[in-house]
Amino acid sequence: MAQMANNRQRQQQQQQQRGADSDEQEIASRTVQVQSKRFYLDVKQNRRGRFLKIAEVGSNGQKSRILMSMSSTTEFRDKLSELVKFYKQLEAGGATGDHGNGPRFKSESMVKDNRRYYLDLKENQRGKFLRVAQQVPQTGMRSQIAMPAEGMSELKEKLTELIEECGTDDLGDGVEQLPGPKSFRAMGKIFYFDVGANRRGTFLRVSEVHASYRTAVTVPDKCWANMRDILNELIENDSKQPAAPEAAKN
Repeated sequence: MAQMANNRQRQQQQQQQRGADSDEQEIASRTVQVQSKRFYLDVKQNRRGRFLKIAEVGSNGQKSRILMSMSSTTEFRDKLSELVKFYKQLEAGGATGDHGNGPRFKSESMVKDNRRYYLDLKENQRGKFLRVAQQVPQTGMRSQIAMPAEGMSELKEKLTELIEECGTDDLGDGVEQLPGPKSFRAMGKIFYFDVGANRRGTFLRVSEVHASYRTAVTVPDKCWANMRDILNELIENDSKQPAAPEAAKN
């Protein structure tokens, strides 16, 4: 049952993403070619705001991507700069990689917009590489890209060009300013409330996250008032219930 619920959730997320993609407008773009891979940096805009998409295209045509709001790009660029600096020192023999937890040299991380980003400079049999991973705790969705370390400097330069050209404001013409995410923890669970928008309209996604499972429901904005009225009624009825008797004292 849990697996079926997770599959339905993924299908809903994919449908929402396809709807969002069809409403996207490209503002600026850059390309980085490293060995047999191509990386596209695209500043885009949809109803929810402006964002950066970093897409990796392998030699077999397989694609993977990382998304972040424009307001996140400066911190991401600064984290990337630290890894570039360390890599140059490493190549010059002036830095020592930390192999205490496996073949990882240096790591950086950041949390923005209820998303977590991990930047790891690592090494395998093919050489040193940068892995950038994005995780959305509400849904458990994780995506990542991997770039040969020699391309990090150009990636930072292209990203800097986009920041200078487009700025770091998430809002633009035609962008709806949506409420920010909310969450609370109760009884070993975390509940997330995220407002989004796609070509079908604005919606609220309520996610329940537990250590062993996660689930989510999506409610169109036209139904919010109905949901509020039902919750208010339940709260009012619950407040009228007599308090549970205290345990008998010894």
